[in-house]
Amino acid sequence: MAQPEPLTAAQRLGVVRTALSRAAGLAGRAPDEIELIAISKMHTADAIRPLLEAGQRSFGENRVQEAEAKWPALKSEFSDVRLHLVGQLQSNKAAQAVALFDAIHGVDRPSLVKALAEAMAAGGRRPDCYIQVNIGEEPQKGGCAIDDLPGLLDVARAAGLPIVGLMAVPPAGVEAAPYFALLGELARRHGLSGLSMGMSGDYETAAMLGATCVRVGTALFGERA
Repeated sequence: MAQPEPLTAAQRLGVVRTALSRAAGLAGRAPDEIELIAISKMHTADAIRPLLEAGQRSFGENRVQEAEAKWPALKSEFSDVRLHLVGQLQSNKAAQAVALFDAIHGVDRPSLVKALAEAMAAGGRRPDCYIQVNIGEEPQKGGCAIDDLPGLLDVARAAGLPIVGLMAVPPAGVEAAPYFALLGELARRHGLSGLSMGMSGDYETAAMLGATCVRVGTALFGERA
């Protein structure tokens, strides 16, 4: 039996947008309340361009250097791209991140807050910032401890960082919904509306539980060879 033709970038994008819209509707939300971020880490400019041509405009990268190698040229073609840094950020890369990205999702310690505040003051750009929470208390993952969140928020707000919400990656291999619900409760407790949560395997659940942006890679780019 012949194998079905793989979906095109535009078709994959359509599938994800439809699923996101359906999940939003079930939760009584408007689909445009949720920003779909295509995670383009480890994908070449040639792999990214078909999604751009299909209308996708929000993308996420894990590393500053990789993004610097790909995105300036792509942004010259597609000037309305919104670029998110979704990986861990070293403090010594803060100035480069502020210059390139429109949102930074991994703010997780006072030293990074200080570096970002200085970079924003010097560079005149103020990307949206999300505090990353280690929602599953996993030692191998980045993010501040839940108990440290109030103090880190105080530091970030005092430094003038534009904190718009919280970000988290739940533990792998378990039901994500309780972790998404906890992140939502933490955000409400601290007067934040932004929730960066949900990936290819659970973005519909995240949308139903209040995500304002979901970070989707495989479902949009296909499985890596």
